Amino acid sequence: MKKKELGESPVVVAQEGSVGLVETKYLSFAEPFLLDNGKQLGPITVAYETYGELNEEGDNVILIEHALTASAHAAGKNSPDDKNPGWWDVMIGSGKSFDTDRYFVICSNILGSCYGTTGPSSVNPETGKPYGSSFPVITISDIVRAQYELIKHLGVKSIRSIAGGSMGGMQAIEWALLYPGMVDSLILIATAAKSSPQSIGIHKVGIQAIMDDPNWDGGNYYGEDPPEKGLSIARMLGHITYLSDGWLWEKFGRKHDDSDKIKSDLNSKFEIEKYLEYQGSKFVKRFDANSYIYILRALDIYDAGEGYANLEESLKRIKCKKVLVASYTTDWLYPSYQSSELVDALKANNIDVTYNEIDSPYGHDSFLIDYEKLNPLIKSFFNSL
Repeated sequence: MKKKELGESPVVVAQEGSVGLVETKYLSFAEPFLLDNGKQLGPITVAYETYGELNEEGDNVILIEHALTASAHAAGKNSPDDKNPGWWDVMIGSGKSFDTDRYFVICSNILGSCYGTTGPSSVNPETGKPYGSSFPVITISDIVRAQYELIKHLGVKSIRSIAGGSMGGMQAIEWALLYPGMVDSLILIATAAKSSPQSIGIHKVGIQAIMDDPNWDGGNYYGEDPPEKGLSIARMLGHITYLSDGWLWEKFGRKHDDSDKIKSDLNSKFEIEKYLEYQGSKFVKRFDANSYIYILRALDIYDAGEGYANLEESLKRIKCKKVLVASYTTDWLYPSYQSSELVDALKANNIDVTYNEIDSPYGHDSFLIDYEKLNPLIKSFFNSL
């Protein structure tokens, strides 16, 4: 199967068992949405896709939570001309890990994004102009509570499992904390109960790069030239955290484009530099700078133990039957010790936890690309429910 570049983006072409053509749908709320900080937003719209059929009991549901810059388009193609399927197409479909012959699979775009759900680039109904910097700070809890309204609208009574990697794992944890009676199980991949100081620091540099771009204009750049330079730098920095030292050596080493100029011309480049520039230039064509800032901030703020003496006390609220936790040996964005912290806190509350540290060379992006190692773990987990 053909693999594509890494970086929290689609990494494989469609394969047998694909869900085929799918439609992104939209749910608009009738009333403004109350946020954690007490502010009201909207009314808001949530973009989502579904795969498979909901049973009469409304309980054969798997909720897929996407990571930072992905979308509701998790599987299949939106049109016959799509070059790439959804971002987790290898995992969702007939006979796959998230088997659409058995389950009704849902993926919604997160609040604050720019892929159909209300975010900073959306029109503020009070002004008729994009929110820009007037968009309120959002939290993982806000994101989950918006999803809950969607779930109710779809007629879901209970959720068989919630699965997510990276930021998606944080959403899954928060679901089990906010709505413990609805969630039967969790699949937490390459994630953590909170962002580390290292992660927050890296986000700070990326956010500052955007804000220091003159085109950012305090976040009110819509209709003008967007802050592409700042966003590109932020993405290059973030992209490095998705990879691993070993993979970078294997892929690029210290290769450069012109050995004769490397010591005399500052414009000569190492291959890794050219790769990051490509990733940055590609990203600015598909994502909104303000959305990137707001979602990164939601990641920074999140702490599953907030309001409690420790994580173990907080997770007493979880009523799941089983939890699968998976980390990756080369992931330094959410290293395995953070998964171990989750596992220990869950086990302390007598929750049945299966933990696997997967050996993979691809760093944090392993949860998107190294699916052949993840697939049997998830299938076995579902068989044990």
